[in-house]
Amino acid sequence: MSVRIVLGAQWGDEGKAKIVDYLTSDADVVVRFQGGANAGHTIKVGDLEFVFHLIPAGIVHLDKSCVIGNGVVLEPEALFAEIDELEEKGISTEGRLFISERAHLVLPYHKAIESASEEKIGDAAIGTTLRGIGPTYYDKINRSSGIRVLDVIDADVLATKIRANLREKNEILTKVYGVSPLEEGPMIEAYVAYGERLRPYIIDTSVYLDEAIKQGKGILFEGSQGTLLDVDHGSYPYVTSSNTTAGGACTGAGIGPTRIDDVVGVVKAYTTRVGNGPFPTELNDEMGERIRELGHEYGATTGRPRRCGWLDAVILRMAERINGLTAIAVTRIDILDEIEELKICTHYTRNGERVDHFPADLNVLAECEPVYETLPGWQTDTTKCRTYDSLPEQTKAYLTRISELSGVKITIVSVGPDREETIFV
Repeated sequence: MSVRIVLGAQWGDEGKAKIVDYLTSDADVVVRFQGGANAGHTIKVGDLEFVFHLIPAGIVHLDKSCVIGNGVVLEPEALFAEIDELEEKGISTEGRLFISERAHLVLPYHKAIESASEEKIGDAAIGTTLRGIGPTYYDKINRSSGIRVLDVIDADVLATKIRANLREKNEILTKVYGVSPLEEGPMIEAYVAYGERLRPYIIDTSVYLDEAIKQGKGILFEGSQGTLLDVDHGSYPYVTSSNTTAGGACTGAGIGPTRIDDVVGVVKAYTTRVGNGPFPTELNDEMGERIRELGHEYGATTGRPRRCGWLDAVILRMAERINGLTAIAVTRIDILDEIEELKICTHYTRNGERVDHFPADLNVLAECEPVYETLPGWQTDTTKCRTYDSLPEQTKAYLTRISELSGVKITIVSVGPDREETIFV
């Protein structure tokens, strides 16, 4: 069995959950390794639809185990809301969901500080989901303030840490941002209760995964967000607070890089982005609005309309380089079924010179202009296609060009949200 990473090759919202769900049949364990409840993964199983923010999408397969790794920042309230919804739909997590004792907890003061900070910054705000993810990672890196999952095992230790942190956080909330302080008692009471409920799920997930790999089990790592939101390699500062790239799977789950067999990059057939930040191929016109409406491009976590644009091969080549992609899964090809002409950005130009690589300097990027190739649309319903050969010739030409420009073979094509609307190439 293989050890495989599935991650986003753009700015997130590529349809990773659908691909994870499809590939879970070849895995025994599905692992979430970074991020928090700021990401939403939506999958459809028959008449049921699931939106996951923390639990790996593989949980809907009743014979699979799921792991929330140490690289995740965990919001207990959001976690238990997902567990309860699964239970209501007849899916139990008991004995199948494991949470790293080393993962860090999101607390109410993290969300309060993030909200106050974004409001104070105003128009220059990053455009976060206000789930407290950045402040939680800040406390983790700061080392003196982070509260880990293992801390909930001892109620006295947990209460002591919350009290100490809250004194500092309330100073920030009141004196820096001019907002009301948070109450200590209700917070401690809630998190002690969360601790009791979390206890059965808590293990050393690094050991668990190591043993599973040595036993020859298939492991599927599920990334959240996308490559261009990576805190080191993305469009900084308009990024998330974790490593969304393949290296993050190793550090965020506690396994060595030599254990990885495959890295699958999920690519939406066009490009979208939520929040602020650069977007070279963005369409601020009728076509952008048309793609948004055809694709129902609204955030699963925030409900915000996504910014839409043409496919950008510059960022795909970046994703291939940073992640070491071995394959691409192209999603939402069916959303383009009605469009007469399609464009792919092959490279940028700046001051008359060709730019083939995504610039780190956003001031440089702002001066770059996308250069497009135009391809004919197919204007045919692809949702009924179940083999690659049954796709329209224009669709296959579009997919071939994606593969050529990215330098990566396409192994999966999604023509709809349901499991059966998937083509293995």
